[in-house]
Amino acid sequence: MQGDAAASVAASRPVAPAARTVEAARRDWAEKFAAAGLDSPPLDARLLVGHALGLDQAALLAAAMRPLGADEESAVAELANRRLAREPVARIIGTKEFWSLDLRIDDSTLVPRPETETVVEAALAAIGRRDARTSELRIADLGTGSGAILLALLSELKDAFGVGSDINPRALLVARDNARRLGLRRAAFVASDLTAALAGPFDLIVANPPYIASGDIATLSPEVRLFDPRLALDGGADGLDVYRAIAAAVPPLLARARPAAIR
Repeated sequence: MQGDAAASVAASRPVAPAARTVEAARRDWAEKFAAAGLDSPPLDARLLVGHALGLDQAALLAAAMRPLGADEESAVAELANRRLAREPVARIIGTKEFWSLDLRIDDSTLVPRPETETVVEAALAAIGRRDARTSELRIADLGTGSGAILLALLSELKDAFGVGSDINPRALLVARDNARRLGLRRAAFVASDLTAALAGPFDLIVANPPYIASGDIATLSPEVRLFDPRLALDGGADGLDVYRAIAAAVPPLLARARPAAIR
């Protein structure tokens, strides 16, 4: 009788639900991201679950069937909910790949976009000849932000030296840290409104200036409108204010018979 009573009590106890596996969490969050209309749900879920658990993509795959602990579930949910609030994955993780370089970013810098790599491509094309690529070129990057364009160029031009300017001191800290982590010690960074603190001549001047018309910023996606620094977006009434400033300031800084400014 006592055994029957004990069995009855045991049977009446609630059974704790089985813990989700790593793969189940990734899949469930990908479905929630898709339902919210996010652009790349599977990729976002994979990156965020991996980051929350401290696993690279190979380790995430190997751990697919491992049950998640409660703390791990909370860590994943915290990051995933930030993404549901439209914060970009790169800002949540704090890094973004650009030109095969792993760059740190924060709220003082733009997230480097793949399309900005066309500036690097155009700059390298402007330099052109093999002997020019191996010479001691001097490069200026105006509004450098995270240092993405300048550091990409220095990674290709082994004897070049570059200066990145930015009006935001916090962005300069990020750019300096990126240069240090990448071992690109041929880069210097200065607080400057475009060219104000620069002394030429430079063989190459590059920039990715703000180009959004002030009145259009409200129409941008939440990922951009809410999280990118407005200073790096707002190009004035027609979007071209900074372009005009660059066009006026750059010519005296360019070395003669060298590549022109790339914008």
